Amino acid sequence: MNIGEAAKASGVSAKMIRYYEETGLIPPAGRSGSGYRTYGPKEVQILRFVRRARDLGFPMVKVAELLALWRDRERASSDVKHLAEDQIAALEHRIREMEAMKGTLEHLVHCCAGDTRPDCPILDDLGGLHGKTPVDSPVRR
Repeated sequence: MNIGEAAKASGVSAKMIRYYEETGLIPPAGRSGSGYRTYGPKEVQILRFVRRARDLGFPMVKVAELLALWRDRERASSDVKHLAEDQIAALEHRIREMEAMKGTLEHLVHCCAGDTRPDCPILDDLGGLHGKTPVDSPVRR
């Protein structure tokens, strides 16, 4: 199958397939006589594996490690479990960061009158002003 068909079958865009090949994450595709990339069921399975790992938030480096472990039939499952546990910890850290961002935004929204006046604590906070008047204010006086 060609790259478009492989993309459709795997759920990975053609652009990402090319990127994964360029970075060495996946092996280069075979080529037809006219130079077009060709893919078979094995390559589609690898692409699905990569897509699923990326859907679970694994960074590219860890996806490469998972692929290596997947291919290694002599590997210990504890190695795979360790990578998954590390990913859980990374996700928990990101969740805490996002909850903090949400809390800050909720506070700023609560502080904003949301009326026709130009003063806005949300923009002041983003600009690092916290109640100060900007030197080069975009607001016309």
